[in-house]
Amino acid sequence: SRHALVTEIKHKGKSYTLVKPTTYMNLSGKAVAHYLSSLKIPAENMLVITGDLALPFGKLRMRAKASAGDHNGLKHIEETLGHNQYPRLRFGVGDHFSKGRQVDYVLSPFDDEEQNQLAALIEQAADMSLSFGTIGLERTMNFFNK
Repeated sequence: SRHALVTEIKHKGKSYTLVKPTTYMNLSGKAVAHYLSSLKIPAENMLVITGDLALPFGKLRMRAKASAGDHNGLKHIEETLGHNQYPRLRFGVGDHFSKGRQVDYVLSPFDDEEQNQLAALIEQAADMSLSFGTIGLERTMNFFNK
């Protein structure tokens, strides 16, 4: 599909459109803007899920809005939308890389210990995402952000 892989799921009587941009990360705003517009979804009803070097591996944190920081994908989404008023779920991947080796780090496979934890973390991220859609941002943050 246009700039993304797209699928739809149903959960507790609601339909959700999942969009995974196929552009380079730093052009993610193209897919976001296209699908928000074509599906007529307000930005506050969108949840952006992103890997985050600033969080330790395995830490999951949901926010209503925040600065993009050094995340080029979030920067492009903000530039494209003209604001940062959208919820996001940050998935910590840690920052265990040498100076100047960030790209190699984020493109490399998870180590064995991380790999063992990954399925449970992905399941928790999915639970948080579905909770966002069913009980809303504030209640989801209160329940999961500890």
